[in-house]
Amino acid sequence: MTAGAGALLGGTALPGMAHEQGQEQGQAPALITADKARPQMPCGVMSGDITGNKAIIWSRTDRPARMLVEYANDEAFKNAHRITGPMALPGTDYTARVDLSGLRTGQPTFYRVRFQDAQNPSAISEAVNGSLLLPGGTQRDICFAFSGDEAGQGWGINEVFGGYRIYESMRRFKPDFFIHSGDQIYADGPIQAQVTLDDGSIWNNLVTSAKSKVAETLEDYRGNFAYNFMDANKRRFAAEVPFLVQWDDHEVRNNWYPGQQIGEAEKRYQQRDLNTLAGHARRAMFEYNPYRINQHDPDRIYRMFSYGPMLEVFMLDERSYRGKNSPNLQTELNEDAAFLGKPQLQWLKQALLRSHSTWKVIASDMPISIVVPDLNPDVPKGTYEAWANGDNGKPLGRELEIAEILKFIKQHNIKNVVWVTADVHYAAATYYTPEKARFTDFKPFWEFVGGPLNAGTFGPNEVDQTFGPDVKYVSVPQGMKQNRSPAELLQFFGIAKIDAKTRAMTVSIHDIDGKSLYKVEINPEA
Repeated sequence: MTAGAGALLGGTALPGMAHEQGQEQGQAPALITADKARPQMPCGVMSGDITGNKAIIWSRTDRPARMLVEYANDEAFKNAHRITGPMALPGTDYTARVDLSGLRTGQPTFYRVRFQDAQNPSAISEAVNGSLLLPGGTQRDICFAFSGDEAGQGWGINEVFGGYRIYESMRRFKPDFFIHSGDQIYADGPIQAQVTLDDGSIWNNLVTSAKSKVAETLEDYRGNFAYNFMDANKRRFAAEVPFLVQWDDHEVRNNWYPGQQIGEAEKRYQQRDLNTLAGHARRAMFEYNPYRINQHDPDRIYRMFSYGPMLEVFMLDERSYRGKNSPNLQTELNEDAAFLGKPQLQWLKQALLRSHSTWKVIASDMPISIVVPDLNPDVPKGTYEAWANGDNGKPLGRELEIAEILKFIKQHNIKNVVWVTADVHYAAATYYTPEKARFTDFKPFWEFVGGPLNAGTFGPNEVDQTFGPDVKYVSVPQGMKQNRSPAELLQFFGIAKIDAKTRAMTVSIHDIDGKSLYKVEINPEA
């Protein structure tokens, strides 16, 4: 995204500005009764980027209209605070947000959103309600969910199947927040109305014009994000569970990297410059998520969230600063071998070093040791997409960054680091130990893989042995047919719970309907 686009987002959605413009107590404005004259809210409401006593509230309407937000500590909205928020305008595809601060930690906040028509101020939308819970103190357990990979491989919203029913399964766990580990959309994955399954039955998708082709324009990318909000399960979940989101490749195009040009072997694209596509994608992603925009670096995606003395979450960006995909065998950590890049790598080290929370969760949009080849038709064979290079030897290429992070954690005795990720379209639990590794200068740690939320199921992939992975659980069998549909129920998410008394973290992996498949309790290092 260009600096101008970042300024547009900051100026139109303006996190924090609405709060400064006018926060007051009072009753909701009167509503008119002609429904079709009122602004509509097709995407419901959403909260996210919660940290300390702050949270972003997000929504979208269908016309120029002003966002109105009320919030209170009880569902009856007694003594509610009201915020006159920003205008939702075409420049942000009629999305808007406010940044609530001064919220009470450790107890629910109830909110409702309306939009007031810019041309007809008496036309005010129906209210859409939401809630969130900011963790706080040491007296209450913390629970969060994690997964990724949504609407991929042509598997879209099938209302007969129950839509994105995994969101309803996650909602029943009442998580404090949800880490969406990337591939929020499949901008390179058109969706057809019907797909014939192996047994001859038909998978029926909801379809839109934006999902009928690969995304190339800003409107195409916006339409991809809007598509997922057509699912009632996601809207219900988003109204109750705050999101922390990052991106991976399919927000732009499969396996993309900065500066890439799409080769002639890929026939679907007219726009072949990945920097242009990524600019559209980043802007649409910021518009359609409850991001708190960094005022000093509006394009920045990596960030940290504090949940008090028990937990901090570090959200990485493994797309914006990487070198090009290659055989991944560089012998020194230079720009070609970069995955996080030097500034982000330094930020992560210092943020971990400053953390005083019991648990430090690193949200990586790609797994550490699972080998992910780049199989695009326009790249050479033997090219790799993720951290691992598959040679099972000493760290090379992007593995050098992981080695540097792990060594830093050990040198500074940073305790209780856990990684969560997605991307590979199956779930796994892996324990890393130096006794089994080629690189040994690190403390043992866990990595958990979730996903897909609603996409084709793949795997299991080869696992690189450089960092001594001991794979404790894999959710799919060896030799499985690839790209299995959600109808086969091989969709997965993770749940992590931190016990307020013992500080132990229990991580479990669940299937599409919430059945527990694997569970491990990790006791904190004192």
